[in-house]
Amino acid sequence: MPRVRIIHWKPEEAAPLVQACRQGGMEAEYDTGDVSGAAVGRALRQNPPDVVVIDLSRLPSHGREIAVWMRSVKATRHIPIVFVNGEAEKVEKVREILPDAAFTTTARVRSAVAAACRKRVQDPMQPPTMMERFKTRTAAEKLGIEEGSAAAVIDPPRDYATVIGELPKKATLLEDPDAIQSVTLWFVHDPAGLNAGLRKMRALADKTKLWILWRKGSDNGITQNGVRQAGIDVGLVDYKICSVDGRWSGILFARKK
Repeated sequence: MPRVRIIHWKPEEAAPLVQACRQGGMEAEYDTGDVSGAAVGRALRQNPPDVVVIDLSRLPSHGREIAVWMRSVKATRHIPIVFVNGEAEKVEKVREILPDAAFTTTARVRSAVAAACRKRVQDPMQPPTMMERFKTRTAAEKLGIEEGSAAAVIDPPRDYATVIGELPKKATLLEDPDAIQSVTLWFVHDPAGLNAGLRKMRALADKTKLWILWRKGSDNGITQNGVRQAGIDVGLVDYKICSVDGRWSGILFARKK
């Protein structure tokens, strides 16, 4: 019986996918626990399934990066990937990066998975990682600061404008604004400050793109894994990482549903 791993960020919406696969005679697996990128990657590496089904209707960039990671790891490189649902524009972007994956809807997922089960990916593409794809983009583009928008900056260093660099037309950076902005850049400088502010920042995470930024290679005790785990511990989910400039990195978080 083929094993199918379902990756979806909302359990109630994953149920139809699980049911469709089981009705097709497949063993469908769905974990309602930790859905962070690190946890999903660990499970796929330790116990590779026959097919992976990734939903694109919720956190499409998260699902895309899990697929990109799969193609870079020996244990998961040849596993067929089936993407379901999602907005047409975002699906097309994923298709450009992963043309050897299958794309379908919940209504047709059973036949798409059955077809994928019959063949492994013989010569899988190894798409560029997020870091490689972002090399030519400005810091503002990486952080999702759009033309005419405003980004909130919290606890910034003195030279934060230099860190962010050139902004899109009519975009602005606001220090500690009263109103919630479309993007929030929270600069953390030590573990104590990170832990003290996390719960307040968590409350914003479903209303703004919440970036937590830390200085690279510093001896202040802040690390990428430390930032990610601290966010997960208060109910956040990480779904994007970027190098802002030569000194600062950032992880983008959403509130776990």
